[in-house]
Amino acid sequence: MGYKVAVVGATGAVGREILTTLSEREFPADDVVALASERSVGARVSFGEDQELEVQDLARFDFKGRDIVLSSPGAKVSAEHTPRAAKAGAVVIDNTSHFRMDPDVPLVVPEVNPDAIAGYQRRHIIANPNCSTIQLVVALKPLHDLARIKRVVVATYQAVSGAGKDAMDELFNQTRGVFMNHPARPDIFPKQIAFNAIPHIDAFMEDGSTKEEWKMMVETKKILDPAIKVHATCVRVPVFIGHAEAINVEFETPISEEEAREVLRDAPGIALIYRPAEESYVTPVECAGEDPVFVSRVRTDPTVEHGLSLWVVADNLRKGAALNAVQIAEHLVADYLH
Repeated sequence: MGYKVAVVGATGAVGREILTTLSEREFPADDVVALASERSVGARVSFGEDQELEVQDLARFDFKGRDIVLSSPGAKVSAEHTPRAAKAGAVVIDNTSHFRMDPDVPLVVPEVNPDAIAGYQRRHIIANPNCSTIQLVVALKPLHDLARIKRVVVATYQAVSGAGKDAMDELFNQTRGVFMNHPARPDIFPKQIAFNAIPHIDAFMEDGSTKEEWKMMVETKKILDPAIKVHATCVRVPVFIGHAEAINVEFETPISEEEAREVLRDAPGIALIYRPAEESYVTPVECAGEDPVFVSRVRTDPTVEHGLSLWVVADNLRKGAALNAVQIAEHLVADYLH
């Protein structure tokens, strides 16, 4: 049986990646439509190597008869159209922040909490977590099963593509401008991003944290374990694709480097890099276009009891967004939509 699928936000960086991923993984779809705002109507987007889809107007689209909607249009647009699609009978996998902390909406990373998908029946909506949270919990899950995690301190180094195509253009134009002696004029970011690092992603909150840092904390608790304490510092860096995270973990019980590597090596969705005699780590440039969450530099932290540190890298447009959403859809059709 083939399914009728709609991709919302199809002209954006994540939407285009969703279409690519559906094609690459040969998702069982008989019909796929691309939806975006009125200004994009009539544009064409690639679907697979030899097919293009003409973009239709999201505001006018009738979702009746659609089985699955993969949505990544921005939180405000999603707040309006995701419930509309769900009411029409589709199951919506929403990649925005709007529904993630709704208690009636499951927040899912298939390698971590696939059973939560069953909760879609309450509102016909499943939330895709924040990109930085996804790679964090994929790396933490097998370790938590082994020794139970008490506390996580994480610093992120996040690519500009997490802020969309305009952000990628800003990095490109500022970088070129530096070499031409042109002043950088920030628009998308609060400060110059070229040759810089900005410890500011999303809005600041009353406690001094940013919304991105708050998301990592509350989403990790919802997905993995509400008892885990998480403290994050999220930094935007001049990289186009690929988020990196330096993660420090404190466990309830002893865990050795060797035990950690063993469970990480066998865990789904993870590529463990461990070659002590070489430069055995992965950087954002190397993870771009790849599906796994790459874990390297697993080592003991001697400053706390039962502590480990890891370096975790993933393509934020693939596993951090599009791939995770498509994997959820694959579970849906395999286990629930018959």
